Amino acid sequence: MHNRYFLLVIFLISAAIGSLHAQELNANVVVNYQNVQTTETRVFTDMQNAFQQFLNNRKWTDDTYAPEERINCNFVINIEQMPSVGNFQATVQVQSSRPVYGTSYESLMLNFADRDWVFQYVESQPLEFNINSYTNNITSLLAYYAYIILGMDYDSFSKLGGQEYFEKAQLIVTNAQQQGGEGWDQFGSNRRRNRYWLAENFINPQMIPVREGIYNYHRKGLDTFLENEEESRQNMLNAIKEIQKVSKIFPQSILLISFFDAKNDEIISTYSKGGTQIRRDAYNALVEINPTMVDDYSVIIK
Repeated sequence: MHNRYFLLVIFLISAAIGSLHAQELNANVVVNYQNVQTTETRVFTDMQNAFQQFLNNRKWTDDTYAPEERINCNFVINIEQMPSVGNFQATVQVQSSRPVYGTSYESLMLNFADRDWVFQYVESQPLEFNINSYTNNITSLLAYYAYIILGMDYDSFSKLGGQEYFEKAQLIVTNAQQQGGEGWDQFGSNRRRNRYWLAENFINPQMIPVREGIYNYHRKGLDTFLENEEESRQNMLNAIKEIQKVSKIFPQSILLISFFDAKNDEIISTYSKGGTQIRRDAYNALVEINPTMVDDYSVIIK
């Protein structure tokens, strides 16, 4: 009886220690292969499971994460073509979110469409990755977005806190470029809207006001909204205005585009309430940054 009790205690302690070292990502991977004409579909299920395990089971940082602190993210992979067995052309929609303090709400951080992914995969293929060298286009892409997601999350909790993860994403780009893979080249088919430019924007010193704006938007805005709605709304607007300054110099920056792709609905909801003046100020700033969204932003001042 005493032995059983002792073993139970040891088990609980081990489980608790294990939970303190939980990995950083809580990734959900979906592989959509409806566009592919094949009866051999088992490879896609295997692919989905392997990609998800690669993201979730790997330790990406030196920090300790509790299970509830893991970053929720989604990878929706659309297989567009399978030119031959084991060869795939795909697009990927990558999303991540972070919790807002004191609420059950999760704010969308990244909502990025990657349209240039070509890779090779066979069933039960081991997925190997080394940050210092290129192994294949599967683990390079998955690790790249893992670091982008981590960098954005850290940036939202501490000013420029994600720097080392953006630098790792940039290193992956450099290593992959040497292999000539699509989506890594600065002069690729989706110029300025690909992996190269997303990583470049995050480590470009001229984009620091955008990253600082992301921090202020979340920590001084969303995270304090329950305590002081009016002040938080003003802080979020101040952050948007800092981002606005950069948009005048780099109006087509992918960092700006991706920020508002993730935040537009949230921003419109936030400024559809509040005083008349702050709503007008928000509308004017947003329309100047993104004039193509004027109809959507008009809700703010109605």
